[in-house]
Amino acid sequence: MIPDFLGVNKKRFLITGFANRKSVAWHVAQTLESNGAEIIFTVRSKKRYEELKKLIPNAQIIVCDFEKKKDLNSLQAFIDDLGEKKLDGILHSIAFAQYSEGLKPFHETKLEDFLQATQISSFSLIQLANICKKSLTNEASVVTIGISSTEVTAENYGYMAPVKASLEANVRYLAKSFSAFSTVRFNSVNAGPLKTSASAGIPGYLVNYLYAEKLTYRKKALDTKEVTNTAVFLLGSCSSGINGQGIVVDAGMGLNYFDKEVVESAMKVAP
Repeated sequence: MIPDFLGVNKKRFLITGFANRKSVAWHVAQTLESNGAEIIFTVRSKKRYEELKKLIPNAQIIVCDFEKKKDLNSLQAFIDDLGEKKLDGILHSIAFAQYSEGLKPFHETKLEDFLQATQISSFSLIQLANICKKSLTNEASVVTIGISSTEVTAENYGYMAPVKASLEANVRYLAKSFSAFSTVRFNSVNAGPLKTSASAGIPGYLVNYLYAEKLTYRKKALDTKEVTNTAVFLLGSCSSGINGQGIVVDAGMGLNYFDKEVVESAMKVAP
């Protein structure tokens, strides 16, 4: 018999955002399954569908590009067809930003790029909540993946910081909105820099990742599993008292601005 401290055994979860075995979505799904949960995946493309099928031949997978209305309609139809098979939780792990032209000063952000990033990375949480609203159990938990601080002006992250800030605001407003008819919870895991395929696409990310590692109390970068463990905790019933929150997982990075080693290194004067 599987111990169920987490409160996920024999429950059903919808996982979005699978990219590969380095992705947060993959690790969350694996941890949930190992604790007795049933998983349904959504992936952005047919390519991702085929890649996931190779890893889990019997996986339940729906292709849904959140920019395409027909895909959203297909996901709605699938969720509606679940009938009495309710969802106990959702992981929203979707993000996209257009960096094909390289980094630009924030004030030169293109409207179409900003709107696309907002739609995919932030508004999609609202869309997903609406699609699944009638199929969520009254005690369901919805978790999204944010960043450790939307107030830090990291130049290489560009306009994604304010986009992620809107995602965090959506978490709070959805928690309040759903409270009118349910006890469904909404929370975010606000992660420090991670080594994932998504982050690899951000120009200059590696330098910031290594710098962030120096700022952690332990001098060791964040592991993806540490973020996914927090997400699984929030998805389970053992976190039932947490709602509308952003849980920071950054190994102390955001509190360690004046680390002695980093300060001394920054203040060294060349001979």
